[in-house]
Amino acid sequence: MEMKLQRKVNVWDTYVTKKDGSLMHFDIIVPIEVKERTTIYEYGKAYLKMKSQEGQPLSAKECRLCHIESLRPEWEAEINKKGYFIIEMEGCTS
Repeated sequence: MEMKLQRKVNVWDTYVTKKDGSLMHFDIIVPIEVKERTTIYEYGKAYLKMKSQEGQPLSAKECRLCHIESLRPEWEAEINKKGYFIIEMEGCTS
């Protein structure tokens, strides 16, 4: 009987102050092998640019490794394509 290994991902809990002063909360989901903080921050900055929030600070102060969990099927295609997945939590929609 063949067992499929469950892939793991790191969840980076991220809080960024938007240009209007309100708070944006989102998680950056990356494969567990991705450990370089600058890579994680670049993913976050790419997301901020998509949301017209480019230039806002994103560093260890705003973005921390929160926990590890199993890769969910709904994240997999985007992670395979872009390297990361964003879960919008609060203040992410205009």
